[in-house]
Amino acid sequence: QVQLVESGGGLVQAGGSLRLSCVVSGLTFSSYGMGWFRQAPGKEREFVAALSRSGTTTAYTDSVKGRFTISRDVAKITIYLQMNSLKPEDTGIYFCASTSSAYYYETPRTGTSYDYWGQGTQVTVSS
Repeated sequence: QVQLVESGGGLVQAGGSLRLSCVVSGLTFSSYGMGWFRQAPGKEREFVAALSRSGTTTAYTDSVKGRFTISRDVAKITIYLQMNSLKPEDTGIYFCASTSSAYYYETPRTGTSYDYWGQGTQVTVSS
């Protein structure tokens, strides 16, 4: 049974940083690509970042490039999203997700490409 559990969200002032974690169980990183998505109040869920099965390829939505970094720790079976220079528009619930259908170096950006989802962690950035 695949399970993803996010943590690390919270309230932070604009310009601050947070690191989100997603502990994974029931899957092998080399077989699954991983992604982070977010959903702001009243808006649709949107892609934030992805990491390929290989662990060597990343992708980011334009609004977070240069500020966010996705990574993984294979030994801890954990995915991270380091978020720096946070802005109020980064506010939302952040979800991690896994996909078994991606190619080894692929970084899917659509939610429908992902099979399993965590419950989400709230990030609030105050101005």
